[in-house]
Amino acid sequence: MMEEMPDIIEEVQRVFSWQQLAVAVGIFLLFLLFRKLFTNYVFKSIIMLSRKIHVETLTNVLLAFEKPLRSFFVFVGLYASIVYFPFDNDFQEFFTRVFRTLIIVHAAWGLYNLTSSNSLVFNQLGKRLKIEFDDILLPFLSKLLRFAIIVMALSIIASEWNYNVSGFVAGLGLGGLAFALAAQDSIGNFFGGVIIITEKPFKMGDWIKTPSVEGFVEDITFRSTKIRTFADSLVTVPNSTLANEPIENMTKMEKREVTFNLNLVYATPASKVRKCIERIESFLYENEDIDDELIIVRFNTFNESSLDLFLYFFTKPTGWVPYLKIKEEVNLKILEILDEEEVEIAFPSRSLYLPEQSKSEENSKELVSTKKSD
Repeated sequence: MMEEMPDIIEEVQRVFSWQQLAVAVGIFLLFLLFRKLFTNYVFKSIIMLSRKIHVETLTNVLLAFEKPLRSFFVFVGLYASIVYFPFDNDFQEFFTRVFRTLIIVHAAWGLYNLTSSNSLVFNQLGKRLKIEFDDILLPFLSKLLRFAIIVMALSIIASEWNYNVSGFVAGLGLGGLAFALAAQDSIGNFFGGVIIITEKPFKMGDWIKTPSVEGFVEDITFRSTKIRTFADSLVTVPNSTLANEPIENMTKMEKREVTFNLNLVYATPASKVRKCIERIESFLYENEDIDDELIIVRFNTFNESSLDLFLYFFTKPTGWVPYLKIKEEVNLKILEILDEEEVEIAFPSRSLYLPEQSKSEENSKELVSTKKSD
């Protein structure tokens, strides 16, 4: 290899002079210097100025194109130094195509960074169009736009190199039809995800309840939604299934319902039943954790083995733990009221009443058995 180096150098010297090589290297180094000056001083000054005048969109665009610009200066310098050499037309055309391809790649790179899910462009666009982007819609739009940018960049590059893009697109159409027939479930899941994202029955972190699963929403993708259950297991539900089920968003509860029947024994006097109702109702209205818009404590029905009081009210906290704590407090207070009023809680029971005739027959049988024994 070392023996071949002089031959290569001699061949380069035969084609290009040392002056041409020195000028080409100088052009490349000049662009590297210009790149450093631009990125370290000019570019940072523009960003600082845009932040001072509160142009957030411009700042975000500049930050998205920062790395592509750094890389692009290197390729511009390389292209300028190569073009300086007296290549024939075929080489010049080839290098021009390569350079134009690099322009497309760097532009797509910057747009790809700009459409990131944490980009401020979406928020600014949403404010102007009065669209609210949440934690579900934003990543979905980001992935969709990034996919479109990559496809467009590849198609432009293909046309730049004289590939038949129309035939490629037609082939994609036929292939897409065959794929659609073979992947109906996946497509159904995709459109189910679109329905979930557009209608927004829930957002990330919401507590939802469906006939198939209950838990907190952790993530939503093109195919499925991931839900963390109360048992701390992660359930992946296909979007087509979730979109066709009734979804109960427990997080959006403004207050939480409590309803039950309080069963009292039949021997309870009407005066004590009325007194218990008044005291329980008064306690619920005075409790700060109970919503006083609708509180019902009523003697509802004569049950088979009890007198039933119907209780219906709402707690202001909706979280599971504070909700249970309030229910416990109410239950304990009801027990205290019943104990103070000397009222017993009924349990399912049956009483047997024997007719008077059967009692007299039993007494006569006992008398006969007593005489026989004597």
